[in-house]
Amino acid sequence: MTNPRILVLIPARMAATRLPGKPLMDIAGLPMIVHVLRRAEAAGIGRVAVATDAPEIAAAVTAHGFEAVMTRADHPSGSDRIHEAMGRLDPEGAADIVVNLQGDFPTILPDQIRSVLAPLADPAVDIATLAAEIHTEEEDLNPNVVKAVGSPIGPRRLRALYFTRATAPWGEGPRYHHIGLYAYRRAALERFVRLPPSPLERQEKLEQLRALEAGMRIDVMIVDTVPRGVDTPADLETARQILSKA
Repeated sequence: MTNPRILVLIPARMAATRLPGKPLMDIAGLPMIVHVLRRAEAAGIGRVAVATDAPEIAAAVTAHGFEAVMTRADHPSGSDRIHEAMGRLDPEGAADIVVNLQGDFPTILPDQIRSVLAPLADPAVDIATLAAEIHTEEEDLNPNVVKAVGSPIGPRRLRALYFTRATAPWGEGPRYHHIGLYAYRRAALERFVRLPPSPLERQEKLEQLRALEAGMRIDVMIVDTVPRGVDTPADLETARQILSKA
């Protein structure tokens, strides 16, 4: 029995810049979005739904027995889309935690989805997210790999101080690859979407900096591996190889 206090929402749209239509790309005989849905359901933490503005995505989702909610087409970000979906699916406010799971993580592990909830046991935390330790120089230097910089506050947990595309922090010691999976307190999500884009958010092109600049607390759980995101045709082929063997 999943927890009615938790919504797991997967924003999905057809207009991805580098790989248009990617939610419906075939991977091992299923649309990519269905692989993500199956992993979200396997996590067993709450009600799962896709938030989309595309009828063809909604049709694929419902054809495979999952739930979809239609949202406006003009949302600037996935956070805005899941906020609208939250209001449509749960207007009474029964859910007080909303998980934002990217629709292009077909290889994410159910345990990783579950692990993002742990920091919210602390009432001081507004938003929780994930990261994994970086082990290669290529990953370290790649500006497309976002680094989570934070203070250790317990086993496998950081309090986030900053997120950056640069190689940071400087010097010897671990660096962490941020994973774009978030768990928001409902009130934190409502506050976040009302905030204007912040200066560092605009400079780094990282939405989570808006929350930090507004004084919101983000804690980071450290997991063992980074799930394979799908942003390019090469990523898609890699995901196909992984999931064809699963």
